[in-house]
Amino acid sequence: MSAQTVHPSDAGPPSLPRTQNDVAKALPPADRMEFYREMGEADETELLGVLRRWWLRARLYADPLPDETRAAVEAGLAPGRPAARAVREAVDTRTTGER
Repeated sequence: MSAQTVHPSDAGPPSLPRTQNDVAKALPPADRMEFYREMGEADETELLGVLRRWWLRARLYADPLPDETRAAVEAGLAPGRPAARAVREAVDTRTTGER
């Protein structure tokens, strides 16, 4: 006997099919127009890339960062270090030959 779980999984944002219509529905109106413009201008070699890029963006809209996390990132208080500092350290290490 099997049972369906009561609570949905916390594995990430809700599923979003990778179709033009589903991606368009998931986007805010201003982005939706830009999505349709890019899809209309893409040739056959670019279509999948455009669709994939906008699908990823739509998934981010569906599962935004919590307000506390967003505020911490904007204030520079989130864990980790800024990418600019990491790049600077890598360049310094490469220049001095340290590892």
